[in-house]
Amino acid sequence: MKNISYRILVAALLIGSLMTSCKSAQDVTQLKDKTLDSSQFVNITDVIPDVILEIRYYSTYNFVGARIDGYEEPIALMTKIAADSLKAVSDDLRYHGYCLKIYDAYRPQRGVDHFLRWAQDPNDTITKAYFYPYLTKKQVFDGEYVAEKSGHSRGSTVDLTLVDMKTGKELDMGGTFDWFGPESHPDYGGGNPETLDFVQTDSAFTSVQFYNRMVLRSAMMRHGFLPLDNEWWHFRLDNEPFPDTYFNFPVKMLGK
Repeated sequence: MKNISYRILVAALLIGSLMTSCKSAQDVTQLKDKTLDSSQFVNITDVIPDVILEIRYYSTYNFVGARIDGYEEPIALMTKIAADSLKAVSDDLRYHGYCLKIYDAYRPQRGVDHFLRWAQDPNDTITKAYFYPYLTKKQVFDGEYVAEKSGHSRGSTVDLTLVDMKTGKELDMGGTFDWFGPESHPDYGGGNPETLDFVQTDSAFTSVQFYNRMVLRSAMMRHGFLPLDNEWWHFRLDNEPFPDTYFNFPVKMLGK
């Protein structure tokens, strides 16, 4: 009986040791996967309480026409340093009567992969009339409106516009978010973002629309964000803390 009891005890200890070892190995694997680490990110609404969110990729109102993989809640996340810089932008613009409206911020790599699958399906064109009426999907990809890697996945890039605090309406930017075409270029219509000069070359685009784009652009650049040549709404923090890491944890409220 003693031998049997001893064997049972040894077996139990071995099983317990094996389970602990497996759990430890799993924990180590998770720790090594930096793309799943959200500890350096914050909920933007915790930093900028009056920011307006319209997270397009959580909805079906986007160029894919479906909720994008990895968007589990309609919220916006950014790295702490980027969110603090965006708070400075918000404070700056609030003084002039504007508040920020965010369409997208951190985007998991799985969401970018979803974009790529969409781009490779030539038969899926249900949103063409609304977002890319004059382009083929190949041109959308070649024009870098969709790419294999996105600065959004590094956590310090944001897509946004401005809202007039008196009227509650978005400023007229002369084009909508995620419109794929030259109309989305900051200098479209004869404007020079460097000098702020405007010489109208398209009767459908006005000096007021150019000025509104420049109000957003100038404020973002004053607080460390860099613009993109082909999207007036897109800005990346210059000194982003994770320039080589493409995160993949889901978009959902942190701290739950």
